[in-house]
Amino acid sequence: MATPTPVSRVVWVNGPIVVGAGPAGLSVAACLRARGVPCVVLDRADCVASLWQRRTYDRLRLHLPRGFCQLPGMPFPDHYPEYPTKRQFVDYLEAYAARAGVQPRFNQAVTAARYDGKAGLWRVRAVDVSEPEAKTQTATEYIGRWLVVATGENAERVVPDFDGAADFGGPVSHVSEYKSGEAYSGKRVLVVGCGNSGMEVCLDLCDHNALPSMVVRDSVHVLPREVFGVATFSVAVFLLRFLPLWLVDRVLVLLAWLFLGDLDKLGIRRPSGAGPLELKNTRGRTPVLDIGALARIRSGDIRVVPGIKRFFRGGAELVDGTRVAADAVILATGYHSNVPQWLKGSDFFTQEGYPRVPFPDGWKGESGLYSVGFTRRGLSGVSSDAVKVAQDIAMAWEQQTSTTTR
Repeated sequence: MATPTPVSRVVWVNGPIVVGAGPAGLSVAACLRARGVPCVVLDRADCVASLWQRRTYDRLRLHLPRGFCQLPGMPFPDHYPEYPTKRQFVDYLEAYAARAGVQPRFNQAVTAARYDGKAGLWRVRAVDVSEPEAKTQTATEYIGRWLVVATGENAERVVPDFDGAADFGGPVSHVSEYKSGEAYSGKRVLVVGCGNSGMEVCLDLCDHNALPSMVVRDSVHVLPREVFGVATFSVAVFLLRFLPLWLVDRVLVLLAWLFLGDLDKLGIRRPSGAGPLELKNTRGRTPVLDIGALARIRSGDIRVVPGIKRFFRGGAELVDGTRVAADAVILATGYHSNVPQWLKGSDFFTQEGYPRVPFPDGWKGESGLYSVGFTRRGLSGVSSDAVKVAQDIAMAWEQQTSTTTR
């Protein structure tokens, strides 16, 4: 076990300690400041929304219409398209932080957070990672009454172990390292994963004259992004006002059949049980919104193959016994929460890093512990959590302030 970095200084935080400077951390910090509550935002990266800035591909756009993705108190600019680009979204987040006066403390990697019951305070240890090659790193202990966990659902990469991976010989990378298909022109690329990232990477590879094969290991719901010019998600939200979720799910599946056809013929199986919204809410499995990948599958530009049994030099053997040649492998295998790695002495989060109490009540724990961005409902869930958390802390803050000023 590694020896913890000695604490070189202790910082009292007059307000909440917010861990994470992505959309979740920025939104709760902005809501707090709007209510007159100061806070400190810590992030291990050197910029806001590092997932968006450092670990996403160039062609990425928001998958949902901008109206469902804006943060509290600031709509997107009018000139933005319905589905903003990656760069536009990052610009929006930076402008959001600047407007709210949120100035995160970057390069602060939180290694441990624990509630001190005797003092009634949270102790958060963070290591300065601005100089990773330094022989000695600086650790700071932040102490405050409230802790807001805002590191989100996508903090760490999921990298599966494959038999024979060391024998492959070619480059194997996670989709977080992928920027564009330009470097793969003319190459055979095995893309492992058929979620939104896997589909879009395959589409991008086609646009750069690569030869992608997409590994489809599990069943997946694929929906049209729009129906007669209206976002499918907008249709779902409208229907949920009048119909139960299970019935809306059936409508979405019917629309998918009507607009996308029988995907079984393409090697893509739909889940036989839960519908797309139920799977998203209960298991975090986001339905794929098709933006053109299915057409490239039908044309043969993207080859769909089953799961991988093992790798060998220059390719992989699949679970059906066939073999596929590949010059490179891209793992579009997603991300997971890292909260259990650093939040100590609390059972508020599960081993998978999600609040034990389901939405919409999973934003508040005990002893001043809160969470933002773990609803499995995207940016709209982030905004909902941020408003609730800020309101709750502001009430306690006002009570504390009025008591100390008497």
